[in-house]
Amino acid sequence: MEKQTASFQGTPRQEQELLAAIQELRGDKGCLMPIMQRAQEIYGYLPKEVQKIIADQLEIPMEKVYGVATFYSQFNLYPKGKYQISVCLGTACYVKGSGEIYNKLMELLGIKGGECTPDGKFSLDACRCVGACGLAPVMMINEEVYGRLTVEELPGILEKYK
Repeated sequence: MEKQTASFQGTPRQEQELLAAIQELRGDKGCLMPIMQRAQEIYGYLPKEVQKIIADQLEIPMEKVYGVATFYSQFNLYPKGKYQISVCLGTACYVKGSGEIYNKLMELLGIKGGECTPDGKFSLDACRCVGACGLAPVMMINEEVYGRLTVEELPGILEKYK
């Protein structure tokens, strides 16, 4: 099943920027990674539409672009929400209930981990440690840290961002 995400909303200006970057870098040995990095800077992620432009322009198989995009963790295939929620599932947080926090957020947002709500407002990811073990369980929304969380607090926290 394909991940739930906001639909691709590329602009003509973004495409022009991408084509210019490809033109600038295409002669360099090993240009694929730098082009993909530039594409992600332009779009915020690497949707299949952008991967296709890169593959077509470089005259390489789409599978090669996709292979690089999925091998390296620096690349995102799906958009991130305006509010990026990251729940720590490291040991200290997990034993204090972060798994329940993560599951409740999936339920409240109607998405799975790694997905973005269709309106583009929230994305949800798990992480291994945010370095705030004394506040376990912890989640972050963008740069704001929420510690000593309970499942009951989640609807109120999300409401602040709606």
